[in-house]
Amino acid sequence: MNRRIVGNLGEDAACAALRRAGLNVLARNVRRPTGEIDIVAREGKTIAFVEVKARSSLRYGRPAEAVGRAKQAKIVRTAAVWLAENGLEDAPVRFDVVEVLPGSVRHLRAAFDATGLF
Repeated sequence: MNRRIVGNLGEDAACAALRRAGLNVLARNVRRPTGEIDIVAREGKTIAFVEVKARSSLRYGRPAEAVGRAKQAKIVRTAAVWLAENGLEDAPVRFDVVEVLPGSVRHLRAAFDATGLF
């Protein structure tokens, strides 16, 4: 199975898990010149920017470990653009990661913060 198919299936599984956990998915695959955000969701008043990492095994470590500082910085910059576009600059935000492995979906709330990334 190619990476795009695995990624799309992973995002579908992540959205389903987020909805089951009570989050409202607002957008998917937000692309701006600053980067991409896989999922934007709302939980109460908090806007969650979610990076999805789907893997077929743990051979190379946990999927969340692939979200390094450079990727985090791109997500934070893109989140700022999305918030401004939607008039939500003052909304509380968090940055989550959803790991998708065969047979499991793991939602890591507040997996990283914007400190030192902006």
